[in-house]
Amino acid sequence: MSDCCNDHCHSQPPVNPRFRRALWIALAVNAAMFVVEIIGGFGAHSASLLADAVDFFGDAANYAVSLFVLGLAPVWRSRTALLKGFTMGGYGLFVLGRVIWQYQQGTLPAADVMGAIGIIALFANAGVAWLLYAFREGDANMRSVWLCSRNDAIGNAAVILAAMGVAAYSSNWPDLLVALVMAVLGLQAAVHVIRQARQELDGDNTR
Repeated sequence: MSDCCNDHCHSQPPVNPRFRRALWIALAVNAAMFVVEIIGGFGAHSASLLADAVDFFGDAANYAVSLFVLGLAPVWRSRTALLKGFTMGGYGLFVLGRVIWQYQQGTLPAADVMGAIGIIALFANAGVAWLLYAFREGDANMRSVWLCSRNDAIGNAAVILAAMGVAAYSSNWPDLLVALVMAVLGLQAAVHVIRQARQELDGDNTR
């Protein structure tokens, strides 16, 4: 088989119980915040909140997949990371489309709702990022979950700044700009994860 050429390839890697526990916590937090932000985003007519909600949903799914592949061979973990990378890229493209649609609508977001939810989400993601920080230098699968949590915390802080801008200037441009930045972050992270996963897969195929 091209994927595995020795017994080591078929063996299951040891599972770090701390990493597994951190993933379960991250999954629960992201699923809960998705519900909060999807309701708040539609209610506040905020592109950045809706973009963040989609990100929460994608991250919850990614954490669930990561938990599933923890006990599998490294080649399957790399393949899963590759799929997650393409998912992250799809998220970035979706947000770009949402920015264009929101610009055409011209609706002014509710700054108070954006700010309140942004603060809650920032605390939630900062906690998750802190839990996953110790595992940021692992394989592509472990690094992808760290990148997700890092980007989320950055995005939450940006949503808060966007809310301040909307309130100060009575314009939807701060909201749209933040959503655009979040899309770029998602695409950059996707490229990084896809590149590392392919390198790991190429390494397995050459053994």
